[in-house]
Amino acid sequence: MSRKANPTLIGVFVLGALALAIAATLLLAGGSWFGERRQHVLYFTGAAQGLQVGAPVVFLGVKVGTVKQIQLGLDAHSQRFLVPVMIEVQPHVVHTHGGENVDLRDRATVRQLVDRGLRGRLRLQSLLTGQLYVDLDFHPDKPAIFAALDPDLSEIPTIRTAAQELATKLEGFPMDQFLADVAAISSAVHKLVSAQATQDLPRRLDATLRHLESLARRFDAQGGPLLKDARANLAEMNKALLAAQSALARLDTAADRVAQLAQPDSRLVAGMTQASEELARAATAVRKLAEQESPTVDNLNAALKEIARAADALRLLAETLEQQPDAIWRGKKQKSAPGTTLEKETP
Repeated sequence: MSRKANPTLIGVFVLGALALAIAATLLLAGGSWFGERRQHVLYFTGAAQGLQVGAPVVFLGVKVGTVKQIQLGLDAHSQRFLVPVMIEVQPHVVHTHGGENVDLRDRATVRQLVDRGLRGRLRLQSLLTGQLYVDLDFHPDKPAIFAALDPDLSEIPTIRTAAQELATKLEGFPMDQFLADVAAISSAVHKLVSAQATQDLPRRLDATLRHLESLARRFDAQGGPLLKDARANLAEMNKALLAAQSALARLDTAADRVAQLAQPDSRLVAGMTQASEELARAATAVRKLAEQESPTVDNLNAALKEIARAADALRLLAETLEQQPDAIWRGKKQKSAPGTTLEKETP
């Protein structure tokens, strides 16, 4: 006959199992059931495909929370569809240098961070799975745009991803005109390549290279004499420069000598000064001799008068000889009074 089970043992076993299950659940949950969490909402304008509930929320590369809810909303003003994403942030994940905690669950704290440029956007978590996560970072150059579909929730503004911004730019890009320009450029390049001048270009380049090689050989052959002449010319120029330097040195020496001779206490200046003084005295003496009342002038005037009388006598003698050539041995004939024919000879 089998032994009857003890209900007390069965109850204790069941209670122990329940206690173990509760403890394991609390351990796996990390105490999140008893920790207070607050939610923030982000409104994304693009498709959120790849974002799932439970995806991480990363702030400056550190996980600070998870995605709790993904919905689909409609903005009544702009009539556009939005994707509200509800996130929960864990407490005590940000610490200051002084050890104080910054509570990211507080709406006022989050609003201050938003004023400093805090923005949210979707980023790719894995290239293989295509899963996304919510990235929180500072972008002060991006304006804060609030959807405000639920004013009771704390909202964090969002920005577009790089792919979305690129798609937005490509939407206004004139693709047709671009393709037409590419086709025109391709046609022009084809014409240029197929032209006869382009096809002859390799032959011309080959001929040019051969000509350059010929010139190089000629230069190598004639370069020796040219370099020799250049060296000789440089040597001559060096000699000329040395001669010019020597001449300049001698010129500097001569200039120094001239400067020494031109000094006030030099013999040359003293001699020139004495000569100028003597020349001045001679000029003074000449000026005195040339004065009107000087004896020299009187004697010179008397001599000039005598010379004038002698010149008159000579002129008279010349006239007499011209009229009476024999007057030298007969004497001068004196003319008689008018009316008579007799002339008296003077010895």
